[in-house]
Amino acid sequence: MKNIKKLVTTACIIVFTFSIAGCNMIEKTPEAIANSTVAVVNGEKITRGDLDKNPNTMQLISQAKQQYGEDYAKNDEAVSVIKNQKGQILDSMITMKVIEQKAKELKLLPDENKLKSEMNSQIAQIKKQQFGNNTEQFDAALKAQGFTESSFKDMYLSQLKAQQIEQKVSDSLTKNVKVTDKQIEDYYKANQDKFTEQTDKMHLAHILVKTKDEAEKVKARLDKGEDFAKVAKEVSEDTNTKSKGGDLGTISYDDSQYDAQFMAGAKALKKGAISGPVKSSFGYHIIKCIDKQEYPVKPLSKVKDQIKKQLEDNQKTKLVSQKVQEWKKAANITKKDKNIM
Repeated sequence: MKNIKKLVTTACIIVFTFSIAGCNMIEKTPEAIANSTVAVVNGEKITRGDLDKNPNTMQLISQAKQQYGEDYAKNDEAVSVIKNQKGQILDSMITMKVIEQKAKELKLLPDENKLKSEMNSQIAQIKKQQFGNNTEQFDAALKAQGFTESSFKDMYLSQLKAQQIEQKVSDSLTKNVKVTDKQIEDYYKANQDKFTEQTDKMHLAHILVKTKDEAEKVKARLDKGEDFAKVAKEVSEDTNTKSKGGDLGTISYDDSQYDAQFMAGAKALKKGAISGPVKSSFGYHIIKCIDKQEYPVKPLSKVKDQIKKQLEDNQKTKLVSQKVQEWKKAANITKKDKNIM
């Protein structure tokens, strides 16, 4: 009964809106909004409905409701964030549309009947493994995410199709990629610390300043015998380590949280050594290697297959990325940002 009343109330509001707006200013219906164009790729439209049904958009809206409440659309900050994120999602959809069009041209589109069969099989597996084939629990989980079984299948089929298209296009473009023994050996020699029996570690301290000139002055003071920790407490710009005399603790060689240039400078130091100015995205560092633990390097024979796969994957990723950018550049793409929200 409540749902019927809600529908009736909504209908009355729509009629009232039409009656006062007249012919000059008619509010768009949800259907009209869903059918509005947000982008055109070589003559093919991407609609607002397509964008709003994208799983990334649905997740974005769910997060917005959690953070800003159900009335998130009335919050300027929320609207700004959502519009920016939806723009990025739309860019990804445009890229996928370009790839799909090229896949069609190259006769690489997956068979629709096989896709549906695979989709049904995978969903049945999810239903069995996660819900014990309990239909009510499965439907409730879908509802909590804003899906009906039908809309979930549409989304799942779309995502499965996109994955298979990307894989087929990638396989087609990269079938001739080969990695030579010399490339493998060169990579092995240049990246010895990646193939040690255990991960190499170093205990570091640093002093961060803004300019190279400041760093050279710091190094000169240290060369004259001043205490590293004392100088760090006095001049370092790193507020997280300044009070600790610049001590960063023990860092693994493969720690990706640190700037690559900083890590390269640190790895080059012997135990007890202090570097000259090392530039990073944060400024200039003077680095001290307090201690170092380096382990034996595995023989090439043990890591050759691993390196080969990594180099092949790197080449394939680069080749596909370059080709997709070429296709996008050649495509006729129009975006209608005003229709995103």
